Amino acid sequence: MLLKSRVSIITGGARGIGKGIALRFSEEGSDIVIADLLDKEGSQTASEIQQKGRRALYVHCDVSAAQQVRTLVKQAIKEFGKVDILVNNAAFGPPSRPFAEISEAEWDRTIAVNLKGVFLCCQAVIGHMKQNNYGKIINISSGNAVSPALPMAHYAASKAGILGLTNDIALEYAPFGICVNAILPGPVRTELWDTNIPPGVPKEAFFKELGKVVPMKRVGEPADIADAALFLASDLSRFITAAQIHVGGGLPLRYQM
Repeated sequence: MLLKSRVSIITGGARGIGKGIALRFSEEGSDIVIADLLDKEGSQTASEIQQKGRRALYVHCDVSAAQQVRTLVKQAIKEFGKVDILVNNAAFGPPSRPFAEISEAEWDRTIAVNLKGVFLCCQAVIGHMKQNNYGKIINISSGNAVSPALPMAHYAASKAGILGLTNDIALEYAPFGICVNAILPGPVRTELWDTNIPPGVPKEAFFKELGKVVPMKRVGEPADIADAALFLASDLSRFITAAQIHVGGGLPLRYQM
């Protein structure tokens, strides 16, 4: 097993991409700490992992709140003795809207969860990882960070910020055995898209149409992202840090017709 005896914190792990990563990591031997605001879904995901014979803990946590993040990490260490892997997946997906119509409140919430949350979670674990001379941090950015697909300046800015943050932390902590990398998913079939599905359009039809812009002609599934995350979380990537891996079926490549 690639993650035998490892302990992973996965933010936004209750559903979608985060749940896919949590389940995949547990299959490879990792104990899992799920951080989310969705208590019912988070507890259910933890229960699914436990039923498969792995240890799992759900912690209610708003990643934009520093005290809650510190408590999350303390609980993880108290329960499992250490934290080897952090996956910063929690995200706020605002509806698409023209730049001039983005409210200050919506901007602030998007940046707080998507970028400040990554900053706080990394800061909360980095001292522990440095002390252990080992750590894997995987930050979930977005293809929108480098190739916007919809008018979502607040979301694109937050995800682009993650890339700069990833590079800086990776450089500073490389001497301490800590690898910090980013994944840039393309369109993935998750609930994050719900606010951008037009009224009256069936979800399946929406994703089928969306898949047409992808060179591989389909949208991604959480398992596609989970497998890339597994590589970065395992020792197969022991000499890789500051990498930006696009997992988008060929996006952002596009034919110019």
